[in-house]
Amino acid sequence: MNFFNYQYLNRKHLQGLNEYKYNAIDTSPVSIYIMQPFWNWGVEFFPRWFAPNLMTLLGFLLLVVNFVMFSYYDFYFTEALVLPRWVWLIAAICQFCSHQLDGMDGKQARRTKSSSALGELFDHGVDSWACFLFPVCIFSAISKDEYGFSPMAMHLLLWTIYISFIDSHWEKYNTKVLFLPWSYDISMLVMTITYLLAYFYTPAVFHFDIPILNIPFAKLVEYVWPIFALSTTIPISIKHIQA
Repeated sequence: MNFFNYQYLNRKHLQGLNEYKYNAIDTSPVSIYIMQPFWNWGVEFFPRWFAPNLMTLLGFLLLVVNFVMFSYYDFYFTEALVLPRWVWLIAAICQFCSHQLDGMDGKQARRTKSSSALGELFDHGVDSWACFLFPVCIFSAISKDEYGFSPMAMHLLLWTIYISFIDSHWEKYNTKVLFLPWSYDISMLVMTITYLLAYFYTPAVFHFDIPILNIPFAKLVEYVWPIFALSTTIPISIKHIQA
């Protein structure tokens, strides 16, 4: 019972919550010229009584749907070529809608004048879980065979996402500004496209060797994924903190 009665937040913490103001900078061209205009248009379809936190929760639950679905149909990451094709379509829809809800929940909060530190805490807390759900589901499309990822590669790729997420919030803690990483929107769209390609052409579309390099496509992804994720976060964060 002491676990539930423990006072985790003292008066100073609570005062900080009351005075907290969201401060973020987004310089990603994909976000500025594509996603932000789309979200500004899309959020208008939601009634004002629709709670922003509900949008956050629904977006997260869509990722859970994908995770449960792939856990049932492809628990060992070996069944990609024999999965029902509708699985990939459902995955694409859930992935796309989750991305949009995550982008519009903050706009809905400002639109309804219900922005709060608690709302951001909930949003980013859910995002921390999504750091696991996103890649684990996409691993099914690439699979774990001759043209897929090894278990160790999957583990290391997961850590690149964890590090990128932690880095962004470490940067915010030191600068009081959340600099949104370029990799986020790009990776969300790439995952949606990946599921759609698997739906229309089956996951066999990813089973090929890269010309000249003579390595499987999955092996190239193993190199590009961490380089892109970490190079667009850590060096920039260090620069902002030093400034």
